[in-house]
Amino acid sequence: MPTSPSTLKTTVGTLSLDNPFLLASGPPTASGDQIRHAFRLGWGGAVTKTIVPDSMEIADVSPRFAAWKGEGAGLLGFENIELLSKRDLACWTGEIATIKKEFPEQVLIASIMASPDPAEWRDLAGAVVDAGADAVELNVSCPHGMPELGVGAALGQHPHLVREVTHAVRNAVEVPLIVKLTPNVTDILPVAKAAVAGGADILAAINTVQCLMGVDLDTLEPLPSVAGAGTYGGYSGPATKPIGLRIVSQIARELPVPIMGIGGISRWQDAAEYLAVGASAVQVCTAVMWSGAGIVRGLAEGLSGYLAERGLSGPGALRGLALPRLGTHEALSRDAACSARAESVQNCTVCGRCVTACRDGGSGAISIADRRVAVDEGRCDGCGLCSLVCPEGVMVVRPRSEVNGRSAATRLSGKGLAA
Repeated sequence: MPTSPSTLKTTVGTLSLDNPFLLASGPPTASGDQIRHAFRLGWGGAVTKTIVPDSMEIADVSPRFAAWKGEGAGLLGFENIELLSKRDLACWTGEIATIKKEFPEQVLIASIMASPDPAEWRDLAGAVVDAGADAVELNVSCPHGMPELGVGAALGQHPHLVREVTHAVRNAVEVPLIVKLTPNVTDILPVAKAAVAGGADILAAINTVQCLMGVDLDTLEPLPSVAGAGTYGGYSGPATKPIGLRIVSQIARELPVPIMGIGGISRWQDAAEYLAVGASAVQVCTAVMWSGAGIVRGLAEGLSGYLAERGLSGPGALRGLALPRLGTHEALSRDAACSARAESVQNCTVCGRCVTACRDGGSGAISIADRRVAVDEGRCDGCGLCSLVCPEGVMVVRPRSEVNGRSAATRLSGKGLAA
């Protein structure tokens, strides 16, 4: 039986949220109207599109998005070369005040970016806090456009600059201070530690990954193509989740600081994974661009049901539960021997993918003859490749003790072996 919505209440540092789902800074938070719409739908919080000093000119190009899609036009990866907010500071301070008056219970976070001059960051932070922002997020991580001006990821890749900017804003405001980190570094921990040393209360990870989505092979134009030319953009979408999970878990294992997880979240399961590796809440952007802000209903219902099924009192009870199982490669057991075998063989179509994969990318332990799949346990080393390529879920990897010494050869009633 699903838990009540109240079980989704959670905290991120001193911020209290009705649920752990926030809109991330980006196109879905480019205006007050969009944020109000999201709050009506039930989002626990929102981060404004990044606000910049009026002296910083922002001019977007067209088109500015590209996508990597799977079968049925499902999103796998998304590239974005959109810049920061084109609205001036006065517009945003007015919007922040209006939103907080209408939605006092939802958490509104102002994202800001300025030049390397700490005074500009202090001025921006002071203005948005005076307008009513519940917290300030420092965008030191945008990977496209802005680094050419010496800001964004160009700043966030240097720990001493991150610490300097964070310290400057920390001395200017008393609300919670969030630093949004870039994944475009070799090691996230020096930057994360610098942000905390500068006074960050919360870390947000990750911003987008610098990428080149592709090339149109008819025109040889990089994608997205702007009048025949292209540039490097920010990569988001489901394919970035493993990067986000890795970085959030690395920070959570080393630093006692609340974390907002970002990257590839489109289902409640994604959010639950981020919580399990140490996040206190999650931010979502690309999935909202793809499917609309109404996805928050499914996210909340799914996570609520999962927590109830696990007997967990709320998101905070899930936080970090997977971390004790993360360690070094050297510490992994070499004694847990596994082997492949066929199960639910009535579903097998005898396509031969397991044979091909094992022959060309594995140990050559699988064969099919006379509509029979056989696993040579003496050759199988339990890598698991066959289970990943099997389209019907027939091939599985189990501990050798479960195989019970039986031959894994199983007669199948498939539809014919593919060439």
